Amino acid sequence: MYSRFGCIELSRYLFDEMPQRSDSTWSTMISGYVRAEMYLKAVELFHDLWVQGIEPNGFMVASLLTACNRSGKFVSQRTQVHGLVVKFGLLSDVFVSSALLHFYATYGFMSDARKCFEEMPERNVVSWTSLMVGYSTNGDPEEVLEIYQRMRLEGVGCNQNSFTVVISSCGLLEDEFLGRQVLSHVVVTGFDSNVSVANALISMFGSFGIVEDAYFIFKVMDERDTISWNSIISAYSHNLYCEDSLKCFRWMRHGNVKPDSTTLSSLISACSNVDNLKWGMGIHDIVIKLGLDSVICICNTLLTMYSESGRLEDAIRLFKDIPEKDLISWNSMMASYGKNGEYQKALGLLADLHGTNEIRNYHCVVSWNALIGGHMENEEPQKSLQDFKWMREDGMCANYITIVNVLGLAACANLGLLEEGQQLHNIIIKKGFESDLHVTNAAMDMYGKCGEMDEVLRILPAPSNRPRLSWNILISGYSRHGYYNKARDTFHHMLQVGQQPNHVTFVALLSACNHGGLVEEGLAHFYSMVEEFGVPPAIEHCVCIIDLLGRSGRLIEAENFVKEMPVPPNDLVWRSLLSASRTHNNLELSRKAANHLLELDPSDDSAYVLLSNVCAINGRWEDVGDIRTKMKSNKIKKKPGCSWVKVNNKVNTFGMGDQSHPQAVQIYGKLTDLRKMIKDIGYVPDTSFALHDTDEEQKEDNLWNHSEKLALAFGLLDAPEGSTLRIFKNLRVCGDCHSVYKFVSRAVQRRIVLRDPYRFHHFSNGKCSCCDYW
Repeated sequence: MYSRFGCIELSRYLFDEMPQRSDSTWSTMISGYVRAEMYLKAVELFHDLWVQGIEPNGFMVASLLTACNRSGKFVSQRTQVHGLVVKFGLLSDVFVSSALLHFYATYGFMSDARKCFEEMPERNVVSWTSLMVGYSTNGDPEEVLEIYQRMRLEGVGCNQNSFTVVISSCGLLEDEFLGRQVLSHVVVTGFDSNVSVANALISMFGSFGIVEDAYFIFKVMDERDTISWNSIISAYSHNLYCEDSLKCFRWMRHGNVKPDSTTLSSLISACSNVDNLKWGMGIHDIVIKLGLDSVICICNTLLTMYSESGRLEDAIRLFKDIPEKDLISWNSMMASYGKNGEYQKALGLLADLHGTNEIRNYHCVVSWNALIGGHMENEEPQKSLQDFKWMREDGMCANYITIVNVLGLAACANLGLLEEGQQLHNIIIKKGFESDLHVTNAAMDMYGKCGEMDEVLRILPAPSNRPRLSWNILISGYSRHGYYNKARDTFHHMLQVGQQPNHVTFVALLSACNHGGLVEEGLAHFYSMVEEFGVPPAIEHCVCIIDLLGRSGRLIEAENFVKEMPVPPNDLVWRSLLSASRTHNNLELSRKAANHLLELDPSDDSAYVLLSNVCAINGRWEDVGDIRTKMKSNKIKKKPGCSWVKVNNKVNTFGMGDQSHPQAVQIYGKLTDLRKMIKDIGYVPDTSFALHDTDEEQKEDNLWNHSEKLALAFGLLDAPEGSTLRIFKNLRVCGDCHSVYKFVSRAVQRRIVLRDPYRFHHFSNGKCSCCDYW
């Protein structure tokens, strides 16, 4: 009674005076401290219990976990806390395991939270909701929706909290299809009358841009709170319905509902253009009257409004009056100066900001990260790696964002710089980032794209602790390397442990079927994706199916599939069909696909090149000439093929017939030796890949100028004897070069790995991992 009424001192006095205490007594006192928000006292009392040799029950441990969770003081001891739960055999207690799960999720240890969840013998709605809330808080709304769908399949009902987090996730992902399904579920279960759920629905439809539905839900609500008004005002504001948001604000005030900082920030955002400035200034007056003019989020929104409206002087006055500026305030003011041409003042403000102690070390790391990411966005991965090197030489400590930038943006992967990738992975281990799943996934992706599947498997999280992204990277890696059976087995394993596939999973799986020529299996997966797993087909899935059918020679089916696609065909669709037509020498379909491709983009060089190739194969040299003339008159240039190989810590790049390399004489001499060597063991040049109207001898000579052959010759010259050669090409490898690589691997007894934009080819002893199907 005392603890429930907040008289915690009296409660403890009575507890201390008791000559004997039962388990219930200890539980009541510990939970009383938790209820009174005296979390450290609760932990201390649990420690006393432990010292006295009393074995705690589930209620005590659940209260302890709640105290640890809310105090934030025992996060570093989470392993010991977990060990305590295991020691007393309380993992099977649904309340204890739910509290442990919530503890992990609150502090972002989602792999631990997921492991705890999967090991629970019994789960209730609180367990499911805690996991969803954890993923939502840690910025993974996709995982929230997957858990919701799994929850429904297992027949678990939702509560107010689970509906709220699921609806919010639909809004964040702008998934209207699932959002409406959730709405139906809400109505059926009667939660549409719940204020929190209705508020979330209003925000969701606002995110979709469907303000009519948002307003309908708002209008039929029996009860509204401040969040309800904020949600509808924000929905109108977000979709630039300024007058409607102001009208709702007037109704709100007439209903004697007091606006808060969120209300006013939304209204100001709606007025952030010249036409609505007058209303925005009126809101500013209300802010002052309500005494909210020092609230930082409102001040920052006003700064943006004045900046967008060109009212620089008003912005300056406001900025000077902000008592405690944050980074957004400084950024908004600098942006305002920049938009009004006051570049010197913007730079001066930056200098002032840089001088503040709390900012200095932070704007440095952020700046380096921005620079590294900027080079990647501009397709300059080598410069990105150089920046990273300079950053470390400058004494700056890389954070996990830096590492994910360099690995995740595939700086190493795009160039195939395995050694650099390994160095980065060593840094990850030294800095203790290896437990961060984002970093682990980035490292897995890097190793997979550098051709090292063994390393991918070495750092792969255990199945019970493996997020969906890790499963997707693994399936994609197997697909890229030609291990189709392993890709399929991994997909089935993923389902067995309860992970739900998403659209990325099916892109990887369909690609595996495509590269392996598994037509019927690929089609079966495509239809099960929709019917069994509820994943709507996207353009990437359709491209896989077209490529799958086209490569296997089923061109009529591929063309019919394009006509019946659930999404409009884009350039990738027509390019796949055109490529398949070229492979199977179908001139009529090639022309049709090329015309569609040029309708979408008249400057697309691939349409001209692939159509020219088909004409050349058919000996229609006049048509080839016409196509090349058209390209020349339209100033369209074929994307040049290039290959590169890293030897002695230096990347060496080669183009078609390249003579610029310092070792050009030795390289061409090596090519001559290789040509003779492999002819002696059965190599016959395939001159159908030489697409110029010349005699056979000249065609063969042209084939031996291909960039991947030059890179191969150089690698054999300079790479250490017996080492694996890793060669990369920006375009798909030609059939003759593929044949040469097979024969060379047999003749010189060397393992050669070649990666083109689509997949890896592992050559060894005269064979390729692709089984000559690519």
